[in-house]
Amino acid sequence: MAGGVRKKLHLGRLHPYRCGTKSFQPEHSLIGGPGFSRVVFCNNTESQRVLSCGNNYVTSTKYTLASFFPKSFFEQFRQASNIFFLITTLLSFTPVSPSSPVTSVLPLALVITAAMLKEAIEDLRRKKQDIEVNNRKVTVHRGEGVFDNAKWMNLQVGDIVRVEKDEFFPADLILLSSNYEEAICYVETMNLDGETNLKLKQAVDATSKLHEDSGFQKFKAVIKSEDPNANLYSYIGSLQLEEQQYPLTPQQLLLRESKLRNTDFIYGVVIFTGHDTKVMQNSTAPPSKRGKIERRMDKIVYLLFSILVLMSFIGPIFFGISTREDLENGTMTRWYLRPDDTTIYHDPNRAPITAILNFLTFIMLYSFLIPIPLYITLEIVKVIQCTFINQDLHMYYEEANKPAKTHTSNLNEELGQVNTLLSDKTGTLTCNLMEFIKCSMAGTAYGHGVTEVERALARREGLLSAKEVTDGEGQVDNSTKAAIKGFNFFDERITHGNWVNEPHADVIQKFLLLLAICHTAVPEVDEETGRLSYEAESPDEAAFVIAARELGFEFYERTQTNILLHELHPISGRKVQRSYKLLNILEFSSSRKRMSVIVRNMEGKLLLLCKGADSVMFERLTKNGKEFEEQTQERINEYANAGLRTLVLAYRELDEEEYNKFNEEFIGAKNSVSADHEELMDEVAEKIEEDLILLGATAVEDKLQNGVPECIDKLAQAGIKIWVLTGDKMETAINIGFLPVVCLDKE
Repeated sequence: MAGGVRKKLHLGRLHPYRCGTKSFQPEHSLIGGPGFSRVVFCNNTESQRVLSCGNNYVTSTKYTLASFFPKSFFEQFRQASNIFFLITTLLSFTPVSPSSPVTSVLPLALVITAAMLKEAIEDLRRKKQDIEVNNRKVTVHRGEGVFDNAKWMNLQVGDIVRVEKDEFFPADLILLSSNYEEAICYVETMNLDGETNLKLKQAVDATSKLHEDSGFQKFKAVIKSEDPNANLYSYIGSLQLEEQQYPLTPQQLLLRESKLRNTDFIYGVVIFTGHDTKVMQNSTAPPSKRGKIERRMDKIVYLLFSILVLMSFIGPIFFGISTREDLENGTMTRWYLRPDDTTIYHDPNRAPITAILNFLTFIMLYSFLIPIPLYITLEIVKVIQCTFINQDLHMYYEEANKPAKTHTSNLNEELGQVNTLLSDKTGTLTCNLMEFIKCSMAGTAYGHGVTEVERALARREGLLSAKEVTDGEGQVDNSTKAAIKGFNFFDERITHGNWVNEPHADVIQKFLLLLAICHTAVPEVDEETGRLSYEAESPDEAAFVIAARELGFEFYERTQTNILLHELHPISGRKVQRSYKLLNILEFSSSRKRMSVIVRNMEGKLLLLCKGADSVMFERLTKNGKEFEEQTQERINEYANAGLRTLVLAYRELDEEEYNKFNEEFIGAKNSVSADHEELMDEVAEKIEEDLILLGATAVEDKLQNGVPECIDKLAQAGIKIWVLTGDKMETAINIGFLPVVCLDKE
């Protein structure tokens, strides 16, 4: 079977510092040592079988067939009432029992059996889910360049698999190639870390050309890797192919439970299977949790037990005293309390022992003060509740065709029993659909759009102009907004090429050029409509590239080493084709809070283009590059108060000597195989990202999802405190948090 139809577009080197090029450095000392001992023979089943790394079968059940009875039986006696009734049941087999043992054994047996049956049913549901996952199909190389379907659970370390678009990865894989020329792919890790932004992955150069099934007929390689561990964000390994060694990093790691997005297919080699995968290393055994009602019932049972003991204690005291006085002139006064076959239970000469034994009898007589069906009744109610929850149409998610589904009934009563709610902002409160709406270039604010926050505040304050502003915006912007997703910008000073007439046209030109180049987006042309679109790691990046295109700088192609643009020429006013040689990409990370690209333009100049958070960008400006700093900072504060997400844009020119020194260090850090790989990369990037010249700032809007104001209003009425977690500026977070409350005022 062929490897599929490759997309008809030229994709350039997203990491042109040659990600994963062969390393002539000696293998890092960690490889082969403690914690770094795994060896994977790719496409070599016989050699791999000797190492016995285990299969890909996973289980999330609480019990096994052998452990169910003892473990589940013990679980039932975590309840205080069951312990009490177990004691009374044991006492029922002694002579002190006032009743037959059947009256104690049968109710307890029914209660325990019913509870264990519930546990069995819930664990069978988990087992059913495990069977469904383990029996999913994936395409595996069977030898001679032939791929065939196989079950997930039958995968072995070293197998070559092909994963199609929108499929989950069946195990932890090392990316070998994809339908893209540069062997990139986009991965959704929502099931792992909750992130909705796509992650960009890229294979090493040595395997990037394996685009067809037949290419794996003679493919053999050896991967030396770290041992299985729970760290999702780090990976150290090396790939040995044709006597050359290539470093492996998290850039090539595809984790189980993540999903392939915006990529037709990928080829990968299995390195961790089953419970060795990182997601399973992070999982814990199903806990035995008890709800608030159950814990409160325990306290009530303790109270009832205390009353029962007190009652049982008082009676035997008086009984012991009266028993001591029972002999009168050698005759038993209460002869009817001492049958002929007893000598101890009612012996006036042993009154204390008689009282103690009578205490046990009283315990059994009063034991029904504690209702034995108390907990099992609660369990039955919870099971019925689960049925209602599963059928509740108000909990049905129509967009994804997903109804509510209960996995356990133990904690039903905890639903909604919270006093504090921690919420992410992007993608939870907001739509995660970014629109480029405003910007500041050379200290001047551009863009007449009105944000949700601005409209809501104007409405609340009763400004007469609020409706006029909103209507005006709709008249000039509705057509653009409807036609172009991610672009809601209008300003006649900038659009239609009018920016060339602005006082700082050269700064604006560099600003738009930076938007068009500083990214990892991939252009894609629809073969039927000819329409150009972009695949990006995040909606922010897509919005920036679209904005650059609409304002005269169209990014339309990546070749092996270049980014190609259609630029608006400032003098002729015509679109001209320009090529920029892409040399390095310094990737964004949460610690760096910025990303940069280094390019060489057609005139031979080396440019470092950088965008990032204002908290890290302003401190990197050169003394001569702060001309617009004060005005830009003011604009950023205004945008933040309007609920917009902001980034600062800056650049610098590099000389050849400085760049060559940097590039040598950067390639060395990139090819290093060590635990501090990322720190080495950041350290090298830190040296070049300085002495920048400020260009301006961008502002994008991420609107609230439908129903968020009403939902937050209901939560607030219930007395629940809501905290919003975000990486945005404080002002942006405050205004977005305030917006749902303001929006309700319009009702």
